[in-house]
Amino acid sequence: MGQVLIRNLDDGLLEDFRRAAKDGGRSLEAELRDALQRSRPVPKRMSKEELVALSRRMRALTPPGAGEVDSTEIIREARDRGYGASE
Repeated sequence: MGQVLIRNLDDGLLEDFRRAAKDGGRSLEAELRDALQRSRPVPKRMSKEELVALSRRMRALTPPGAGEVDSTEIIREARDRGYGASE
């Protein structure tokens, strides 16, 4: 786990976090860790090349013929047996 030192924090901001930590029954460190986790930046979007590579890896995991299954008959059988019917 990494560590970070943040200098020159506004006294009022720090006091707000101290108060929130005390009200929540936890340490200032835990309060700040949670605040950082909640405001975590959104991961960067994949490039076209990354998406194509991911698609190829996923396709390689799909068994041959799996994309050729017609679910129409399965759905009809389930309907005829009463699956999914509200009672």
